[in-house]
Amino acid sequence: MDFIIGCMTPEIIEVVCNEPLSSRLLFHSTNEMVSRRIRSLRQKEPETIHWIDTFDTEDLFIDIGANIGLYSLYAAVSRGVQVIAFEPESLNYALFNRNIFLNQLDQKVKAYPIALSEEIAFNELHVNGFEEGSSCHSFKEKLNFKHERDRFDFSQGCFSMTLDELIRMKFIPVPQHIKIDVDGIEHKVLKGANQLLDHPSLKSVLVEINTNLPVHSALVDLMSAKGFTYSQAQVDAFQCKEGVFKGVGNYIFFRNSGSEWEKFVFLQKVMST
Repeated sequence: MDFIIGCMTPEIIEVVCNEPLSSRLLFHSTNEMVSRRIRSLRQKEPETIHWIDTFDTEDLFIDIGANIGLYSLYAAVSRGVQVIAFEPESLNYALFNRNIFLNQLDQKVKAYPIALSEEIAFNELHVNGFEEGSSCHSFKEKLNFKHERDRFDFSQGCFSMTLDELIRMKFIPVPQHIKIDVDGIEHKVLKGANQLLDHPSLKSVLVEINTNLPVHSALVDLMSAKGFTYSQAQVDAFQCKEGVFKGVGNYIFFRNSGSEWEKFVFLQKVMST
């Protein structure tokens, strides 16, 4: 896979991808953190990019914890899928929408400024670094991604919903693919999606799991009980091996064992990029 990164202006970065389909994306670069995120789109999580490359055009992709919208926009442009995204942090949400507008993708991508969790509630989102591109925020409790008490720079108002309730009320359709990257409360998002996980139309779920946390490690058994499989080789290859995020990595669960994973020789493709 070939990604070409260039600057249209000092404030706008262009990303061109030649495989699997020719795709062109533009992103606002408002600070150094945002610039790093854009420029590392291919390298930071190659498994996420290749997972998105398995989507069918008619699929619906739900992106939970979308940040500034890199993967949402990539999916919309490269695969032509419809995207519903959730990003509660105010600055990231605003920049995400600027990126949707910049690429004229408002008919493909809809972003909503709410948190997904296990409950319907008004509460607070505790913000770690009040600038565009920041991450490791925490809904409701002042806990970092290790589930330790921590200090945050700012607390904004925030509303949370569950995936099951959004679907029950017909606010959103049943998706084919879900990405959950919310820096600590992935288990709560999945608890709020208990009924959805049983739906046969749901093909795959990518979850960032911190294996140092028992409530996160238990998610592997939960997904197995729901009929999903994953590749331990993929996890071992891309899980963080050192530093503050040691033991954190993406688990990509597929509904069928004979899934797109095997058809596209997924791990080998990722490892060769």
